[in-house]
Amino acid sequence: MADEREGPDMVSFRELARRLVEDGIVQRMTHQRVSQIRRDDPEGFPPVVPVGRSMAVDYLLARPYFAGRKSRQGQRTDLNKE
Repeated sequence: MADEREGPDMVSFRELARRLVEDGIVQRMTHQRVSQIRRDDPEGFPPVVPVGRSMAVDYLLARPYFAGRKSRQGQRTDLNKE
């Protein structure tokens, strides 16, 4: 019963990137890339809370978001005609 979480697990973008790699969700991730993904997908990205000059996100919501996200590594998005 001690392992059950009572509330959100708020982490900074830097800590989020580190945990995603540590948990094997992604091979590589930086806090800058997390910020870019948030800008590119504002409606799908988990809710963000400003903490001073940093941003925090609930890891319990962010982990499934990144696990289900399709990687577009190396894909040129400037050539897409939508």
